[in-house]
Amino acid sequence: MADDIINRVANSSLKTIDLEDFYPSGKRTIIDIKPWLFNDFILKEKAFRNFLKNHNWSQYKNQYIALTCSSNAIIPSWAYMLIATYLTPFAKKIIVGTLHELENAIFQDILNRFNYKDYKNLPVIIKGCANKPIPETAYIQLVEKLQPIAKSIMFGEACSSVPLFKAEK
Repeated sequence: MADDIINRVANSSLKTIDLEDFYPSGKRTIIDIKPWLFNDFILKEKAFRNFLKNHNWSQYKNQYIALTCSSNAIIPSWAYMLIATYLTPFAKKIIVGTLHELENAIFQDILNRFNYKDYKNLPVIIKGCANKPIPETAYIQLVEKLQPIAKSIMFGEACSSVPLFKAEK
């Protein structure tokens, strides 16, 4: 009689976190304000405000927005803040920066709301090989939050993980 195959990983206290499971849906959009400037370089307040007033902001509904200016213009802080007042009713999140910085900010929000109590004194494996663009910073933020409470932290898959941290006994 053959021995039954036992899945020791499934029967262990090992907890897996796959950041891909938390990847929020929604288009990521970069808005370059350079074309909204006089000669792509000078912010003329009256013309800028007029453009914002007449722009179709509803096109950004449920999108994640990164505001930027691709020219070397000096943009006052109030200009980005003013744009945000128009985007806020529609966008899921707004930052000033690149799409990469936007993804970092999205995951920072997610990881700040994550319930870490379920991982107290347990071995944790952070799943790798994501098919979605999970920023490296998200993995680091996750380790920072888990290290004070987890028994151990590994990266990869249960069958081939890389040990990262083990709490002192």
